[in-house]
Amino acid sequence: MKTGIKGIRIRRAAAVAMTTGAVLATGALTAAPAQAVTAPSIVAKGGYAMNNANGASLYTKAADGRLSTGSTTKIMTAKVVLSQSNLNLNAKVTIQKAYSDYVVRNNASQAHLIVGDKVTVRQLLYGLMLPSGCDAAYALADKFGSGSTMAARVKSFIGKMNSTASSLGLRNTHFDSFDGIGNGNNYSTPRDLTKIASSAMKSATFRTIVATKAYTAKTITRTGSTRTMATWTNTNTLLSSYRGAIGVKTGSGPEAKYCLVFAATRNGKTVIGTVLASSSINQRATDATKILNYGFARLG
Repeated sequence: MKTGIKGIRIRRAAAVAMTTGAVLATGALTAAPAQAVTAPSIVAKGGYAMNNANGASLYTKAADGRLSTGSTTKIMTAKVVLSQSNLNLNAKVTIQKAYSDYVVRNNASQAHLIVGDKVTVRQLLYGLMLPSGCDAAYALADKFGSGSTMAARVKSFIGKMNSTASSLGLRNTHFDSFDGIGNGNNYSTPRDLTKIASSAMKSATFRTIVATKAYTAKTITRTGSTRTMATWTNTNTLLSSYRGAIGVKTGSGPEAKYCLVFAATRNGKTVIGTVLASSSINQRATDATKILNYGFARLG
């Protein structure tokens, strides 16, 4: 009889211990849910991040405020090019003097393309996205716009950029340039730019390009010889500083300040987002890092 009672007591003790353990475990989860992670403070005027898998918002700061986009505009430039039907990435484009004159006139970032060289569309996309070449952007707009003059083709291409924004349901985005050097009417929002980038990232070619740290193009000169270009280095420092970073694009300018559209994948989950109008190159990376860390913490 004593043995039976003792056995019952032992079983009861074990049951209590198991229940207590379960309560403690549950309590630990309840006490610190993923959503309770403190949202970071960033210097950028606007910021946004979402779960790339389902578009669920993870972070917002003036996410729908219209701001100048700088060279993050080039994400849409690349998207329009990559959306062309029957696109041949190996098609060659001859570099015109107008492209070179344009970057010199605007003191713009460039891929240092040489007038008269034949450069493939793929190479132009690398020149567009890594060193943020406005000369490469001009070449692509001229190549993929429609019209009998260069001006008409450029206007047509920018029209494609705006129609693509409309097709994505973006009401706070407008482009008046192919590279972000706008005429006062080139703007988007952290949320809209993030959606543009997420859409662009569906292209395997785009994903490969924006994750590339350095690229050396071999172009064909006027005389038919091969020119090895100076290596293009990606301006997105997160590719080296943030574990799991996979893109996307930097931007800067007098009006835009310092911008960064960013994306990273950890444990099979991808956070994608944007900071606009930060205070410096280092600060935009810091802002993006804070948002990424917060996003992943929320995703658990």
